[in-house]
Amino acid sequence: MSPALMLSVALILFAIGLFGVLFRRNFLVILMSLELMLNASNLAILTASQMFGKDGLQGHFLVLMILVIAAVEVAIGLAIAIHMYRTANTVEVDALSELPK
Repeated sequence: MSPALMLSVALILFAIGLFGVLFRRNFLVILMSLELMLNASNLAILTASQMFGKDGLQGHFLVLMILVIAAVEVAIGLAIAIHMYRTANTVEVDALSELPK
């Protein structure tokens, strides 16, 4: 595939994720949108690595690090969502105006 096509797909995926983060109020949807944005950045990094790298492995190592960070982010985010649901019986961000004491 051409690099321009791959970068345009990454841009579209990032825009969809950004829309989900900015305009959705469900915490789980926000987490999925963040994951979509991270995967779009991974696609852009891999494409740039293939275009400009000598052997292309630098981008692969960076993507692996981003995937580890994304896995940790999901684990922490799901723990926060479970705590939100147990305390307020909802995962809607607008319903939680203040933290419980």
